[in-house]
Amino acid sequence: MSEEGSKKGLVIRNTGNNYLVRTDEGTDMSCLAKGNFRLKGIRSTSPVVVGDRVKMDINPDGTAYITEIEDRKNYIVRKASNLSKHSHILAANIDLALLCVTVRFPETTTVFVDRFLATAEAYSVPVVLVFNKTDIYDSDDREYVDGLVHLYSTVGYTCIKTSVLTGEGMSEVRKHVCGKITLLAGHSGVGKSSIVNMLQKDATQKVGKISDYHNKGMHTTTFSEMIELEKGGFVIDTPGIKGFGTIDMTTAEVSHYFPEIFRISSKCKFYNCLHLNEPGCAVIKALENHYISQSRYQSYLNILEDANEEKYR
Repeated sequence: MSEEGSKKGLVIRNTGNNYLVRTDEGTDMSCLAKGNFRLKGIRSTSPVVVGDRVKMDINPDGTAYITEIEDRKNYIVRKASNLSKHSHILAANIDLALLCVTVRFPETTTVFVDRFLATAEAYSVPVVLVFNKTDIYDSDDREYVDGLVHLYSTVGYTCIKTSVLTGEGMSEVRKHVCGKITLLAGHSGVGKSSIVNMLQKDATQKVGKISDYHNKGMHTTTFSEMIELEKGGFVIDTPGIKGFGTIDMTTAEVSHYFPEIFRISSKCKFYNCLHLNEPGCAVIKALENHYISQSRYQSYLNILEDANEEKYR
């Protein structure tokens, strides 16, 4: 292959084994991945992901193959749903992740939120929490949302209450995503595609109806895609995630990814304290005194179980 047939570019869409790559010259090319990626120990459901910088070889007949993935600055990864030994990388080289949360229609649990946040901490991805659909909540729901905003703001995360219908919070969301590559994540039905439509008038993401029976969102986005925004930057819309299994975390590391637990752990009697039932544990004491929330601590224990599963597998 001559040098003229090699190009570099950015993966902007992933549909199974086919990738749309925007070359450095600004043209979009459909590419396949060379089979040898699967032989390099990348235990992932898809070796190439949206946000990857790649090198391609262009054949004389116009077909193109991705031959190399450049080093990633970060990525968001979870345990693949049906392949416990595989990982599913949502996107790479992300400046910001917007985690879209709804307390009803469908419900996003704090365990899901905390698992996402811990993974983002592990891979150095800043997160903003977007509490969406405020227009459909009753007074109890709104009180619960306010409690969650207080909790996560105290931990150190930026929280925005939003409604696409009323426009609440959307100007703040725009400020955060402007000029950045932003991953938009969350369950199906939390309003990700509606937010994309609001951020970019030319986007035509399908918006699905909520299934009344399950109170879950119907899957509308079936592949990950990077959408260019009017005022600069890109947003990566991803298919809805049902669960978020953590991967490749050791038991000793898990507390590092909960900022409030990590801060207090320096006062524990033992340097290798796991904050379970060890004597002189400052984290347990902080939990008893309500300086650490019960829900966050429960999520910490939950992820410790994942880490132990990995250890004994």
